Amino acid sequence: MPLEQEAVATSPAAPAAPPTPQQIADAYEVVAASTKAASSNFYYAFITLPPGKRNAVYAGYAFCRLADDIVDDGEYGERTGEELDSLERRLANAYAGLAPRAGESRPEMWIALSDTVHNYPINQQHLLDVVDGCRMDLNGATYETWDDLVVYCTRVASATGLALIEVFGYEDERAVEYAIDLGIALQLTNILRDITEDLEIGRIYLPLEELAEYAVSIDDLHHKRVTPEFVRFMEFQVARARKYLASGVRLFPLIDSESRKCPETMTQVYEILLNRIEKHDYDTLNQRISLTKFQKLKLISVIWYGASESGSFSPWQHEP
Repeated sequence: MPLEQEAVATSPAAPAAPPTPQQIADAYEVVAASTKAASSNFYYAFITLPPGKRNAVYAGYAFCRLADDIVDDGEYGERTGEELDSLERRLANAYAGLAPRAGESRPEMWIALSDTVHNYPINQQHLLDVVDGCRMDLNGATYETWDDLVVYCTRVASATGLALIEVFGYEDERAVEYAIDLGIALQLTNILRDITEDLEIGRIYLPLEELAEYAVSIDDLHHKRVTPEFVRFMEFQVARARKYLASGVRLFPLIDSESRKCPETMTQVYEILLNRIEKHDYDTLNQRISLTKFQKLKLISVIWYGASESGSFSPWQHEP
């Protein structure tokens, strides 16, 4: 169902009544279920949060997921940009406290998001930046330089992180810098893992300048040739991701203690993904590198119970 093309505030329809406490509670259940159904690596981090913050993060994730789906699903064709425009208008309505109209698509998400942004100081620009990042995918994605790719990563990933830390709670402004670096690390890891999938939809998120520097051709990628040059390219990119992760982990002591397990879990999941990429000789062209649900839950249990010491925990100790 297409998103509404006009903001609620300018519609001739009568404004909807504010949601009841029960409707708000039900809305949070819906966004929680949709996050779990997405099977995101992030879900296993989100469940470490206390209930109020967890609900807020579910609502924000649902919004970011919707922006991504509008572009990736291909449902709207040439009207995709208009749908993103509409998404931004509806976001403005959520910040204004305007309830979704009867019959409007995804009312539960908007109810939950509106409640969230009125309970936590989430800067609206962070969510708008996520939408702008998704717009960058409209015409197929290619990035000439690393600096070009960083712009994309900061919009789709770091902006999400900046919204998250406003839910987590922090006082030291250095948290902003570290959240940005952590977002870049996670997004770069996703890019390295998903090269083949992205190629199938006409996107190359690897810096073209660096591919040329390492003598890796686009044809190599399409034909899934894991050449020595590709391996060296991947070694460089994995090292870069680790560098940004090392900066990003400085965020943890700066955020509210009850929220720290969430980014810690995210980071450990992505460290494990990088380890697996290395273990599989950097071949992400012919196989998808991922974690099983059991391995994710095992990781969370270690974090919850404090059983892991730095460098001593390996979820792959008994990997088949």
